[in-house]
Amino acid sequence: MTTRPVSTLAPSPARPAFRLPAPLANAGYFLVSLAILVLIWTLLAAVRTDLPRPAFIGAALAELFARPWYNDGPNDQGILNLLLSSLTRVFSGFAIGAVIAVPLGILMGSVPVFRRILDPIVQLMRPVSPLAWFPIGLTLMSKAEPATVFIIAITALWPTIINTSFGVSGLPADYRNVARVFNFTPAQYVTRVLLPYALPHIVTGMRISFGIAWMVIVAAEMLSGKSGIGFYAWDAWNAGNLAHVVCAILIIGVTGFCFDQLFNLAQKKVTHA
Repeated sequence: MTTRPVSTLAPSPARPAFRLPAPLANAGYFLVSLAILVLIWTLLAAVRTDLPRPAFIGAALAELFARPWYNDGPNDQGILNLLLSSLTRVFSGFAIGAVIAVPLGILMGSVPVFRRILDPIVQLMRPVSPLAWFPIGLTLMSKAEPATVFIIAITALWPTIINTSFGVSGLPADYRNVARVFNFTPAQYVTRVLLPYALPHIVTGMRISFGIAWMVIVAAEMLSGKSGIGFYAWDAWNAGNLAHVVCAILIIGVTGFCFDQLFNLAQKKVTHA
């Protein structure tokens, strides 16, 4: 009986599958999503002839960005001037809300007594629509511009408070023990222990707060009648120019998407490994 010689050659390693770099892959997925969106809108426009077709929307966008920065008065401005006005209001209210929300969240997360006192207030106010605060803002501020910033600040409070409190309350006991060993002062404990540990939760809360604030500013500008991207969308609707309304929706969406990605990058930077 003869035996076959056993081959001593090792099997050749399989070639790794080709993968696109992450930025190119993400860009490809984004383009596919955009193509699906355009296809859906094209089908809707074919069924409903009163909706503008993508070609008309593209022409309207080209018209808006031909002179994006012109300023012929408060009610006649370029689209980027209007967008800048909205962003200024959002960031003003967002900053005020964050300055209030982060210390309150730290207080609630680190002192159980304050959490029991303040949490019912947060849970009671959180479901209230931000626009319901607009009459209160008008009463307090007497003008639509600061009232708009006021409701953005109210909007930015709750997600940041809740996430900050959650992050601080989850601090492991070992961290507190190390702070005691080194005799940290309260300020050192907050800046060197609490904040670094809770920072991912704080950034997450700010990300949610900014997304909600960006949605609210559009409706607030429609109510206040002031310049801004929301005012522009409402003014275009009153003028019967639906293509420009869709352009405003696209600009609002793209702007919100870009800022959300910036917050996402910041969140990844501060997330603990």
